[in-house]
Amino acid sequence: MDAALLKLWAQKWLWYEINSLPWNRLRIHREFMRRGAFVRWPVHGNVLAALTEGRLEIGEGVLLEPGVWITAPGAARVRIGSGTFLNLGVMVASLELVEIGEHCMFANCCFVSDSGHRFDDPHTPVPWQGFTTKGPTRVGDNVWCGAHVVITSGVSIGERCVIGANSVVTQDIPAYSIVAGAPARVLRTIEYER
Repeated sequence: MDAALLKLWAQKWLWYEINSLPWNRLRIHREFMRRGAFVRWPVHGNVLAALTEGRLEIGEGVLLEPGVWITAPGAARVRIGSGTFLNLGVMVASLELVEIGEHCMFANCCFVSDSGHRFDDPHTPVPWQGFTTKGPTRVGDNVWCGAHVVITSGVSIGERCVIGANSVVTQDIPAYSIVAGAPARVLRTIEYER
């Protein structure tokens, strides 16, 4: 095996498997415990590095179920507010900033990102073209996302919204909205008695 191929394999192993090392698994649990949060195994992404560098902020009472993937390379930041619940297979991918408010609930396999793959160069394979962003993605407090919801780059979702299963959110959603569809549309506004 040549040195360049071995180096590439080692880089990929480090990115994808570093959390599985027993001492790193312990460190991740300790970081969550210090924040009054809990993570069930496995967790994927560069969680430990982002936590220790202060780029991943986890609020008290946050719960990550198995298979959650949080990726925040370089200077990217992710903020998850207190009491938020990320269910099985949720992925949060940040290029610059993804903010999730307090007491949010994400059902299985949701995807939240502030970026997308570039595809504008016809001479370069898409996976090698890097990413582009439309700006930070923000989810307000008390938002409930059904299974397989996708929230795209540059979107802001107001507080106390409900996003129907399999919806793709491509534009801002005002607070107190029930939305569904691909692309997601406001179906009605939630009225609270005062």
